[in-house]
Amino acid sequence: MIKKPTKYLIFARNSSYHGLSHIKSIRLLETTYYASMKNIEISIRISVLEYEELHPMDQHLVNEAKHASQSAYAPYSSFKVGTAVLLENGTTVTGNNQENAAYPSGLCAERVAIFSAHALYPEQKIDTIAIAACYKNEFTETISPCGACRQVMLESEKRSGKVIRILLFGINKILVIESVKDLMPLTFQLP
Repeated sequence: MIKKPTKYLIFARNSSYHGLSHIKSIRLLETTYYASMKNIEISIRISVLEYEELHPMDQHLVNEAKHASQSAYAPYSSFKVGTAVLLENGTTVTGNNQENAAYPSGLCAERVAIFSAHALYPEQKIDTIAIAACYKNEFTETISPCGACRQVMLESEKRSGKVIRILLFGINKILVIESVKDLMPLTFQLP
């Protein structure tokens, strides 16, 4: 097998922060090419919408997620996340992040809402999940679920046999993702 290592150095501009010069980003990419290498191309589709363009039910779900974020327990990060889960029967279950001084003991909003939905309505399939965040009482741009939450969402999709839509709220746009698999195309699954 023939190897041809190639290194790229990508340097972004300097920025000034409180009078100090800091490097914004440096990335060193090392790529090794193989003569018999094959590529797999993975593509995802994400719709970008304004709030007003959403279906009224999606607007309601986003509002529920925003409302849920306000009662999150986030004394350490001040980063409050709310999630609203719409079940197939029309029921909405909300959750928010719950921090803890022992950081691994806290739980993300997505998992709080999904686990609550499965515990309270075990026979109901999840249709749509909306996620919103605010930092120091100001709503943020869109945020994406962490890896652990993505895995739980994927398991919910797999367990129900139904794709789950995801609405990621941001102050300037809403991202609509048609399946959890689009958030996590290379998934962990037991054999």
